[in-house]
Amino acid sequence: MEPSGSIPTNPDDLLVGVAFSGGGTRAAAFSYGVLSELDRTEAGPARKGTLLDRIDYVSGVSGGAVTAAYFALRGSAALSDFRDSFLLRDAEESLRTPFTPENVLRAYRGGLNDTQQFPQWLDNNLFHGATFKDLHSANRPHVFINASDVYDRTPFIFNSTTFKAICSDLDSYPVASAVAASAAMPVVFARIVIASYANRCQPEIPAWIVAAQTNQTAPPLLKEYANAIARYRDGSVPFIKLLDGGLVDNYGLSGLTIERLAAGTPYGPLTAQRAVKVRRLLFLVVDAGRGPSGDWAQSADGPTAPEIVQAAADTAIDSGALSSFTAFDQIMTEWREALIHWRCGLSSSERQSYGINTKWDCRDLKVFVGRINFEQLGPQRAFALQSIPTRFKLTSDEVETLITAGQEALRKNPTFRQFVDSTEGRVAAAAALPSQ
Repeated sequence: MEPSGSIPTNPDDLLVGVAFSGGGTRAAAFSYGVLSELDRTEAGPARKGTLLDRIDYVSGVSGGAVTAAYFALRGSAALSDFRDSFLLRDAEESLRTPFTPENVLRAYRGGLNDTQQFPQWLDNNLFHGATFKDLHSANRPHVFINASDVYDRTPFIFNSTTFKAICSDLDSYPVASAVAASAAMPVVFARIVIASYANRCQPEIPAWIVAAQTNQTAPPLLKEYANAIARYRDGSVPFIKLLDGGLVDNYGLSGLTIERLAAGTPYGPLTAQRAVKVRRLLFLVVDAGRGPSGDWAQSADGPTAPEIVQAAADTAIDSGALSSFTAFDQIMTEWREALIHWRCGLSSSERQSYGINTKWDCRDLKVFVGRINFEQLGPQRAFALQSIPTRFKLTSDEVETLITAGQEALRKNPTFRQFVDSTEGRVAAAAALPSQ
């Protein structure tokens, strides 16, 4: 992970990021609805295109990782075929799901389904051989696909820092495999294993990792991530076992949080040239929720062993999600303060080198952090939406309901409306996205 200047941004005064939660196709469809609404929102009178075109950063976990990766790969073109290529498909068609003695044994050994089934399905039907090299092409948003390292109990972020530590090539790694790792819910999916080749190269550990390890006051997330990278590098973890990214970060906020915490400058992970121009920062967390695990609380019987495992995973996911959002919101507030302090302290020669005109207001910087969720649509609709299962197989009616919900939830979100007003942008008249 490059802690400074690693987020490619559009050459204007907006910075837009979106993070999509886990939750199977339910999360993917809800996130798709949010993206489609962003595509119907003008960026402002002095800017061309819509807010969809202005997305600089996209992150995803589990079902949200499918949407994030496909959007990062295809841009606005993803809206034209994602519904038919994924949302309306049965992504469970190759999976073993019946509760049989044979499957119980598979679950005991690590998962009902092997490590190739779901990645192969995703590649055949959606990603078609794409690798991270394709994601790193010019003019694409910076993307984070997030899984969980269940040994180190830390986020596993598919980025260059991680892959350099294990002497592996991120550019050649299949996008489908990363997304499958992000969605590998315990019991149902086998864990994804990534081999470390730490003895094959001698890359230096980035200075910020050493600093985080030795700094007693370093934030726990940064320190634990740095410790994990160091263990990858020294060869003490030859096989990294990955499961659902939601187990440690169901909002997919770790990547940007770590980049900001690791930055050695007030403006990192932006470049200085970019940081002097930005005036409005928007970060949206699209939360498709999870809801109660099963209906076994309605009777004296149950839960079964698989239900206990699922409930334990859901408990871990839900307990950390809101606290991660609160911490992220605080970090963004502190980043704004650091940016303003740095910008207002620039000398006249420094301002001139950055091309700043005399009318520039160093304090003109607003940060908007919002969470888009079902609750914004009222208790009855929220209950109905929470009742839709977090599987990778939904009915067409359920998919359409979730897409519409994503569009409406974004329009009604007060943080988003404040951001649009501040940019003098405009949201198109409410209307359902036409069927593709």
